[in-house]
Amino acid sequence: MIDITTWLDGFLKALSHNFENRVWFVGLQGSYGRGEATETSDIDVVVILDELAASDIWEYNTMLDTLPHRELICGFLSGKNELRSWEPSDLFQFYYDTAPIKGSLDELLTVIDEAATRRAIKIGACNVYHGCVHNMLHEKSEDILRGLYKSASFVVQAIAFKQTGKYIKHQKDLLDVVSADERMIIETFLNLKNGDAVELDAMSEELFAWAKKQITEGN
Repeated sequence: MIDITTWLDGFLKALSHNFENRVWFVGLQGSYGRGEATETSDIDVVVILDELAASDIWEYNTMLDTLPHRELICGFLSGKNELRSWEPSDLFQFYYDTAPIKGSLDELLTVIDEAATRRAIKIGACNVYHGCVHNMLHEKSEDILRGLYKSASFVVQAIAFKQTGKYIKHQKDLLDVVSADERMIIETFLNLKNGDAVELDAMSEELFAWAKKQITEGN
């Protein structure tokens, strides 16, 4: 597996060489950020510059092409003013799922209030609902369903935060605090993550019913 500490050292040196003093924040998201990475995990890196021009995007791409494991590198690139003005409901997951490497995102907390958390839950549930119905009718894809359960697990994280005031980073730890409906979603997500077979129709119906309830009865 990739030694992420060594990889980050090389990444930060390349970033400093290409953008000098313009780097406002660097962080890790996803499985490397949570300490759950496997051999095939993406390197989900966040970079926020003082400002971002189209030329910076191309320069960043060229820089990434020089780094090892290019095929696994993904993530988020932005200017700081855009991030400060971002839709607050999107910033909920972004902030809490980002492990800082350089700098801090703490100033975002001024806009991630209760209303933003509730909106993150509602928008997330609506997206899962739409994706689930579309997949049941058209693609009928096991991979899409796996992705929808992953998205639903993020919604459950926001629900747990709203209820407890604490962000629970590891989905397995949600099982101890959420209700039976949310526990069912997390259990299915974890089973799929561990390689269990997809029961396309039954799991789709389960997810659809959960998303529908969140949209119509959630608060």
